[in-house]
Amino acid sequence: MKNIVIVTATRAEYGILTPLIRAVEQDAELNLKLIVTGAHLSERYGKTVIHIEEDDIPIAHKINILGDESNSYDISVSIAKAIEGFAKYFNQEKPDMVVILGDRTEMLGVAIAAMNELIPIAHIHGGEVTLGAVDDCIRHSLTKMSYLHFASTDVYRNRIIQLGENPDRVYNVGALSTENILNAPLLKEQQIRYVMGIDESKEYAIVTFHPVTLEKDTAKHQVLELCKAMKDNIDIQFIVTMANADEGGDVINNIIKEYSEKCPNISLVENLGMVNYLSGVKYAKFVLGNSSSGLIEAPVLGTPTVNIGDRQAGRLMAETVINCETTYDDIMDAMSKARVMQHVPTLMYGDGKTSYKIIEVIKKTLTSDVNLKKKFYDVV
Repeated sequence: MKNIVIVTATRAEYGILTPLIRAVEQDAELNLKLIVTGAHLSERYGKTVIHIEEDDIPIAHKINILGDESNSYDISVSIAKAIEGFAKYFNQEKPDMVVILGDRTEMLGVAIAAMNELIPIAHIHGGEVTLGAVDDCIRHSLTKMSYLHFASTDVYRNRIIQLGENPDRVYNVGALSTENILNAPLLKEQQIRYVMGIDESKEYAIVTFHPVTLEKDTAKHQVLELCKAMKDNIDIQFIVTMANADEGGDVINNIIKEYSEKCPNISLVENLGMVNYLSGVKYAKFVLGNSSSGLIEAPVLGTPTVNIGDRQAGRLMAETVINCETTYDDIMDAMSKARVMQHVPTLMYGDGKTSYKIIEVIKKTLTSDVNLKKKFYDVV
């Protein structure tokens, strides 16, 4: 039996990974080792490890890496703590493979530790581009440290190959988010409105806004513009989920909290959980902010997205995505357009069988010789 480590650090990441975690747990040839770290273990971000425990998913280990702040220094320290904590675990346990997702800074520390212990890494959602965030550099760095690559589209698969990875180890498997949406038992509209406390007669929007990490000191100005626009759309209820533990995330959360206390149409929640979040998006008038969920999950459900600023610039965009600048006027105009847009589902990210495809590749790979001496693949 092969020991497969899956690492999760945030609520959103865990929600995406859930079908893969379940599939590995149920596979007779694989042994799940779920490692929980990052914001999951922080009171400041809702200590969302509780939700994993409520799902009865066995946690192999918890590695605490976050400090008390979310400035650039503390993020660097968190990466260092991730290297130290995961190096100790990998050195002792020697798993057969480590699975990581996306572009979070803490995953850089995880990958460095795995690489030094000669443990093959499988990376999900490589090849994507987010020009406004440091995540871009992290994501491509993870690609170069990884052995297996699970891209969500052919465009992203080709970009991984362009980075010098052999096509034989790069797979277009679609997105786990699509699998969640097509298979999860989502709530009916009346149920999710009750959970979120929204009157049946009122339109609502789901909002997630993160700092644009390649812009210095813009978080405060941008979130104030967003909050003013939400405040002035008094006939819409805005359900806002908290920003990630990135530099500027605390600034955003604190400002939105202040507005939520004085504006009855703005509600700040720590964490909705995967099923509640997807159910909320399904019946929302639109999704607002700059999260990747507005570009991946929302289009599958057909819900329009108002994508603010440059954080997600470079990603593939469905026709239901409206891009706008980070100004009050632009946000107001984009919301007006989203309110009258038809809800049309778009399946850009696979057929909902992503976890099955990933597991089959992992099992096939681990039954053969894994040669970590990767030769750079030149595209000619």
